[in-house]
Amino acid sequence: MTQVGLLGTGLMGVPMGEALMRAGHALHVHNRTRERAQPLIDAGARWCDSPAAVLDASEVVVLMLSDRVAIEATLLSDEARAVIGGRTVMQMGTIAPNESRAVRDAVVSAGGAYLEAPVLGSIPEAKASKLLVMVGADQPTQFGQWREFFTAFGPNPVHVGAVGQAAALKLAFNQLIASLTTAFSLSLALIRREGVSVELFMEMLRESALYAPTFDKKLERMLKSDFSNPNFPVKHMLKDVNLVALAAREAGVDAGLLEPVRKNLERVMARGHGDEDYSALYLGIGAAEKSANGQD
Repeated sequence: MTQVGLLGTGLMGVPMGEALMRAGHALHVHNRTRERAQPLIDAGARWCDSPAAVLDASEVVVLMLSDRVAIEATLLSDEARAVIGGRTVMQMGTIAPNESRAVRDAVVSAGGAYLEAPVLGSIPEAKASKLLVMVGADQPTQFGQWREFFTAFGPNPVHVGAVGQAAALKLAFNQLIASLTTAFSLSLALIRREGVSVELFMEMLRESALYAPTFDKKLERMLKSDFSNPNFPVKHMLKDVNLVALAAREAGVDAGLLEPVRKNLERVMARGHGDEDYSALYLGIGAAEKSANGQD
């Protein structure tokens, strides 16, 4: 049994915390709002009143926080930084490569060890311990030391390379999610506006090299305009698209193709859908409202 701390008990933090307890680890949790951590507390996790208390009780601390600002306010507060020494910090949220390297530098300077391990997958995969775990570790021995630990989240964790490289890979995947969903939304809106059968469209698409399984996963939500109970909300997708643009700029890569995707997400956010499933970006494509009113 490892004494594990978890900072961040949002949509993904809760099922990942449950996975850690299923693997036999003792879990110590803290979140900005205790209510979000209640499912883990009810399942046997110990609530800690501060990030510093989590660190003090743990050998390893998993971060599932929304962004670098949240990391700085929790893990890197003066109180928490004072007890990082001797602990291993695993940053498993989605941040930019240079942000991850900056957090690593702060953790190491405080006497701790650092790995990044973002994951690909959503709530169902987290509940089934079938996430794809991408590990960035500056020392190969770190990955070997913690490989078995990561199997609590997914069966085949992969050592991508040094810190920053796993963060870049995660953003590369999330860029595809945003761009593919936007492209599919446009095609779906067009054929619905022109009265083409959705069933025919999907039947032919599934038989082509253009098909991606995510299209079927989001189709029903788009057709019914039901974006409740999100696996991944619009506001987080917009945050990640902005991170991709930042990382690309820092790497000298032109990310101009992302601009229409970003603007569409912003339109959907402005209409009050930020907390809904990211498939709601379909609403930003002009034909969606007409289709939703039964005028296809």
